[in-house]
Amino acid sequence: MERQELLARISIDPNVCFGKPCIKGHRIWVSLILDYLASGWAAADVLREFPGVEEVDVLACIAYGAEMARERYVDIPVGAGP
Repeated sequence: MERQELLARISIDPNVCFGKPCIKGHRIWVSLILDYLASGWAAADVLREFPGVEEVDVLACIAYGAEMARERYVDIPVGAGP
């Protein structure tokens, strides 16, 4: 699936979840899915915990996060490593 097709699975509506990016048709924030993945969850864990979410929705969240990373940076202190 191409990037634009993935991104089309994400919706931003000021009347839904305060305008936060969500998986289209759900009130599940993209950031929530990314947080779970970052904490070590596998896509299968997300699918098990959120019925109705498809694997392609998880990929859409990752694609959206990648797009946002191109536009915005998070300050990380110098030497903030392991």
